[in-house]
Amino acid sequence: MSDTQTVPELVEGATIAEPTVSELRAEIDALRGTLAEVARVAQSAHDRGAVENVFNRYMYLHNAFQDEQIIPLWVKRGTEGIRARYTNAGEYTEYDSVIRYHQGRPSPTGKLILHATTTPVIEVAADGETAKGVWLMAGTESGLTDPEVAKEFPDMYSPGEVLGKKVWAHWVWCKYAIDFLKQDGEWKIWKFRCYELARAPFEENWISFGLKNQGAFDLDLMYFGDDGKPVFMPPADQPVPSENHPYSPETVQQLEPVPPVPHNTFTDTFH
Repeated sequence: MSDTQTVPELVEGATIAEPTVSELRAEIDALRGTLAEVARVAQSAHDRGAVENVFNRYMYLHNAFQDEQIIPLWVKRGTEGIRARYTNAGEYTEYDSVIRYHQGRPSPTGKLILHATTTPVIEVAADGETAKGVWLMAGTESGLTDPEVAKEFPDMYSPGEVLGKKVWAHWVWCKYAIDFLKQDGEWKIWKFRCYELARAPFEENWISFGLKNQGAFDLDLMYFGDDGKPVFMPPADQPVPSENHPYSPETVQQLEPVPPVPHNTFTDTFH
């Protein structure tokens, strides 16, 4: 049959012309294109959900002091470009220094961390190899500290004592900017940035506390350990390229990090 020939068919007593071969080929090509686009959108939606699950899993484990279980969520050793940054004291660009944050983190009696993340903006690169996401976090942090240790940071503690110890109970707000890399078919944390936005003890508002808390952000505090003793990060691998400070009544808010937009391949927008 040639491309111009038709096959007659009787439908309800009428004879109609079937599509030509060329018309059928064009329709099949269009269906193939539609199917490919549907598959692309489905894969992108699947990847977006997987990326969000990685960070949500991170936060659930972090809240429960199960940081050793966070380590497998990171890219594997030797991955180029790994990075983590928490304060202005520096950033970590080697696998061992990045992972050290999650090793040996204690879970002292009476300590609570409850970080709830929200408002995600996640974009998976069109090539499917990387993804970018930003989150807001509102939470509480609290613990008990030996009174002698508490004398070093008097502004952060509540009045009085509980069980013979000083109490710190804070509201805290942060922003996260994270790049993810697909390795062996699974999404992994690749570049991690935490911006502390504001903090305030339970008895004080974030405006007055923000005015006196700026210097604390330049310290590389990792966590408060046993008896509430501060534990600091080891020296950073390199300085931060630019500084970020939490809220102060003397500053103007900035759009940082800038939420990701649709993109074809990875660009380092969070550095």
